[in-house]
Amino acid sequence: MVYTDEWKGYARLAQNNRGHATVNHAPGQREWARDDDGDGIREVHDNTLEGLWAALRTFLRPFRGISKHYLDQYVAIFQWAHNLKDAIPDTLRIMLRLTPDAS
Repeated sequence: MVYTDEWKGYARLAQNNRGHATVNHAPGQREWARDDDGDGIREVHDNTLEGLWAALRTFLRPFRGISKHYLDQYVAIFQWAHNLKDAIPDTLRIMLRLTPDAS
């Protein structure tokens, strides 16, 4: 399931057989999170996605302008680094288990 706001760029998610739920930030609505199943947990929100966009903008800022030709490569580097932060602790734990005890 993908949770977003109602920006038109996300409309294709539903067309591609993706589960898609939205929140409406439009004036008059001001919906930031929604509880769809009534369990008291507001599972429909786009905070994670907006946080990821903010992190990408922060990553790109030092480059001070990027050609559209290379943008996908910069995004791929960001994606790799973002995913790697979860893998490094697991890899270190595995490596530490493999080392012999220092006596």
